[in-house]
Amino acid sequence: MHFKLIIAFVEDTKTSTVMEAARNAGATGATVISNARGEGMKKSKTFLGLSLETQRDVLMFLVEEHLVLIKTATRRDIHDEETAIFCARRIKNVGRLKLLYLLTVADSTATGPSGTT
Repeated sequence: MHFKLIIAFVEDTKTSTVMEAARNAGATGATVISNARGEGMKKSKTFLGLSLETQRDVLMFLVEEHLVLIKTATRRDIHDEETAIFCARRIKNVGRLKLLYLLTVADSTATGPSGTT
């Protein structure tokens, strides 16, 4: 099994929306760290001694089988009906397919231009 860790920094008012979307896409769990604050290399702006930076929630998701699309596209005949059935059984719904597609594009882009050709 292969897993990918997805980390999302979101405004605390958006955490519930992101978690609901993840559940609808088939996520089975996540870790939420509330009220996280980042520090940059440069000193942040302050007003009367108070930081002007917004605090965010950190959401962490483990995604299983994130390589199913790229492995299928590069190792199997994508025009074969059995390949389509294989993918449909593994992915299970259109929402998951869309998210796996986006994750595949992001992963391929992040690993370099040779991964996207």
